[in-house]
Amino acid sequence: MKSIKDIDPPFATSPSRRAEWREYNNVDPSFLDDLNSRDSGFDSQTGCDPFTHAQGTVWELVPRDVRKKMFPHQREGFEFIWKNIAGGIDLDELKNSTSTGGGNGCIISHAPGTGKTGLTLVFLQAYMKLHPRCRPVIIAPRSMLLTWEEEFKKWGIDIPFYNLNKPELSGKENNGAVALMDNRKRGRGKVGLIRYVKLYSWKMGTGILGLSYRLFEKLVSGDELSGILLDLPGLFVFDEGHTPRNDDTCMFKALSRIKTRRRIILSGTPFQNNFQELENTLSLVRQEFGEVLRTVRKSGREISKAKHASLISSIGRCANHRDDEKLKELKEKIAPFVNVHKGTVLQESLPGLRHSVVILQPDEFQKRLCKAVEGVKSFVELNYCVSLLSVHPSLLPQQFFESFDVDSAKLARLKLDPEAGIKTRFLLILLELSTNEKVLVFSQYIEPLTLIMEQLRHRFNWREGQEVLYMDGKQDVKKRQSSINVLNDPSSQARIMLASTKACCEGINLVGASRVVLLDVVWNPFVERQAISRAYRLGQKRVVHVYHLITSETLEWDKLRRQARKVWWSNMVFPSSDGGGNDQTTASEPLEDKILEEMAQLYNNPSETLINAIIPQPKETELIETFGEFLNKSS
Repeated sequence: MKSIKDIDPPFATSPSRRAEWREYNNVDPSFLDDLNSRDSGFDSQTGCDPFTHAQGTVWELVPRDVRKKMFPHQREGFEFIWKNIAGGIDLDELKNSTSTGGGNGCIISHAPGTGKTGLTLVFLQAYMKLHPRCRPVIIAPRSMLLTWEEEFKKWGIDIPFYNLNKPELSGKENNGAVALMDNRKRGRGKVGLIRYVKLYSWKMGTGILGLSYRLFEKLVSGDELSGILLDLPGLFVFDEGHTPRNDDTCMFKALSRIKTRRRIILSGTPFQNNFQELENTLSLVRQEFGEVLRTVRKSGREISKAKHASLISSIGRCANHRDDEKLKELKEKIAPFVNVHKGTVLQESLPGLRHSVVILQPDEFQKRLCKAVEGVKSFVELNYCVSLLSVHPSLLPQQFFESFDVDSAKLARLKLDPEAGIKTRFLLILLELSTNEKVLVFSQYIEPLTLIMEQLRHRFNWREGQEVLYMDGKQDVKKRQSSINVLNDPSSQARIMLASTKACCEGINLVGASRVVLLDVVWNPFVERQAISRAYRLGQKRVVHVYHLITSETLEWDKLRRQARKVWWSNMVFPSSDGGGNDQTTASEPLEDKILEEMAQLYNNPSETLINAIIPQPKETELIETFGEFLNKSS
């Protein structure tokens, strides 16, 4: 077994890697020796024997007040996790089980915003009463780790949580290890010392370790760490478990080396782009499933190694047949370890959700630019240019000025004029009409967000941090949380938040906004679903209106077709255990959007056309059918 002094990271792989580990490189080796001398030699399973006095079912391990707070789908999920991870819910049977063997992984696919984090914490607290030293590890996107900390407080979980990505101590670390650290040098290497103390405290105590996917990948990149982060944990939780879905990445390969089979994936959207990615996600919780499904690449194409791989690869070809037997076979195979809740709790608890696909009509200049970029040979560049130009013409990348014969001076003059771009114009009008609501704007690119911020500053003299809030993936975590708090504060001056789609992962709560604008169309519809669920989630007090903005006659049309197909695939593979509903379904009664109706009336006349068409989406299935019908007519 590896001791605490054996957790030195690998420095010698490359200069860049050595730079990444500079904090560790400056840790005094004698500190590790002293820390190791305190190690009492517990192995990965010592102290994991279950309670002997507990009786009844696992619900006896959950405080009564916590049980009352749980929704029906959370209670179902709680038992589902126990049956997969431990083998059942009867305490007498669990007492006789061993913590070293058995156990399997599972996927909790509950709609975003329905309390997966809280459910998981209730399970972990109960599980650790039986197995107090099972050493759970939670791996999540970096920004989500702070959300986990908040959920620990919300649910009254008194288990220490050691966030390795956080440069400060939690206050619950091992006192002896902290004392040793305090006697060492400060400054360079301090972050590394703190991480060592957290690892030691987690190893020797009864706490939970948390770290980001990227940090986990880096920490296990050498053999020295195999005995700590790969072998010691008795349970892993992968939050947003669809994140490491590419089996060619170092991240996926690192996670595949984990020893324990007890793994829980939390994901409201496990199906992302295609069935190959789904296969990889499934293999993280059921290794034998992945081994059977694994394919090899030969001559640039995939060759199936087994019948299950053939099953996966064939679904995409025949997904138009609703009664497809192969799809049915796949659903039967994954049903025992995938628990699905589509979000009926949101329909029952929240005022409502209304989707509207808004087809916008650009002026001749913007239309000409959008048409010109269709000649771009690189598909990546084409997608990028269309997404930017559909928002505002001044966003045309400079390298295309000459080839498109564009007047750069004209673009510069138009830059601060939101009415020169069809989507910025729509947003401006929406802000003027929705004075009593906050607006949340998402884009997959930073350029449109920064442009809109400049335009709002120029037009209304709005200030960042007050009327305008901003969030992207590179933003400091504390600053991001501050912006979230301001948006959700009913008394704040905030009118709009401009957010990167990728920065708003599961768990981020933006219920202060009730108007959601999707500025561009992404290929993956579940990225949009995650974004919408930042506002449409438990705690929302208003009807949420979502605007999918589409610039007429552009590549965005094709994206809609692809989105509809992927959503259909996902719904077929992951039917809800509650018998219906989906995570972004509207209320049973049609919801009005008086602001959108007013926009259509005021700005559609013989002299100008803002909105070409509005496609309401009362239900997701109708959404798909409406897309297909409307787009086919328009093609």
